[in-house]
Amino acid sequence: MIATDQHPESLGGAQVSIRLQKKFLEKAGHRVTIVAPGMHREHPQDPCYVDLPSFPITFDREYALTRPGRRSDRALDAEMARRGPADVVHIQGDFWGAAIGLRFAQRHSIPVVLTFHNNMEFGLRKTVPFPKVVTKMLLAIEGRSLGGQLSLLRPDAWRYLNELALRADAVTAPSNHFAALLRTKGVAQEIDVVRTGADDEVIDQVLDSRDPDAKKSRPSLVWMGRMSHEKRILEFLQAIKRSGVNAEVRLYGQGLLLSKAREFVAKHKLRDRVVFAGKVPYQEALAAIADADALAQTSIGFETQGMTVFEAAALGTTSIVCDPKIAAELPEGVYVEPENDSIDALAETITRFVDSTASGELSRPSPSAADTLRQSAQTARMIEIYERVTA
Repeated sequence: MIATDQHPESLGGAQVSIRLQKKFLEKAGHRVTIVAPGMHREHPQDPCYVDLPSFPITFDREYALTRPGRRSDRALDAEMARRGPADVVHIQGDFWGAAIGLRFAQRHSIPVVLTFHNNMEFGLRKTVPFPKVVTKMLLAIEGRSLGGQLSLLRPDAWRYLNELALRADAVTAPSNHFAALLRTKGVAQEIDVVRTGADDEVIDQVLDSRDPDAKKSRPSLVWMGRMSHEKRILEFLQAIKRSGVNAEVRLYGQGLLLSKAREFVAKHKLRDRVVFAGKVPYQEALAAIADADALAQTSIGFETQGMTVFEAAALGTTSIVCDPKIAAELPEGVYVEPENDSIDALAETITRFVDSTASGELSRPSPSAADTLRQSAQTARMIEIYERVTA
């Protein structure tokens, strides 16, 4: 059973990770149940989903919240009794999904695997006006939901995560740099690194359908993700403006800064270069990455893995990576990196890359260099962890 904060059909990297995990676990012969707050908009249905009673928490009704407590306990117990017992509870969330999953595991004496996706301390500083107050509130709610506090760390975001880790039989993280940060902050010491991989089948389909000899009138860049402050979408657009490059820039995704991004493009007369492509299905997103000359990932300090750059590597597309910690996780030859975190450095890197691409100086990296980044390899590692905690 996988328990998560948001429905797997909602927008987000963790949700893509969960859908891939489910697909490849089922291919390996395992039964998967995913427990999440019910969505409040139309979405694909799957018999593996357990949609708990919830209420929307964003204006677009994309995300919802389920309150951990007796009501959610009863709903989950009734549904799992109908479906049959679970061997492992895998927590793929940090908030209400984590509490609901841990409460279920405690009631039924089931081992727990916990995956941390969220750099909570950084995220709170970037997204809420009073992060210390919010952290104290979250710690109080967590303590009530989980039957008391176990952590000896000082009351901050890392203590919040440590409370979850202390109740797990195994802890995983999606990257070496995030695992190192969790260890440094005292959240957990024994951490297995299991990345989210790229879907083997979709990667092969996209590569088979791609025409490597197709001619372009100008180089192309794609930016993909949630349009929010921590993703630095506006900084990316500023860098495009400063660079003045003759390239097609396609933006995929939605978010709170979408309107501001549109306004920036209109104000600075970038419509001849910047295209808003919206939210697209997974395979279409990978096809867009494969067709592009480069994928731009502009967040710094926020991503715990940065899935799109690994997907780009598996497709043989270069990434422009602003976060040096993410760059350090990638194979050599599949990325370029600005000298620092400034907009000018990003603009200079974009200019250099586009000019080199247009002149034919740069060649695409080989997709085979990233075979270990495919989901089949990562699922095999996760199954080893499941077997370890159930032994």
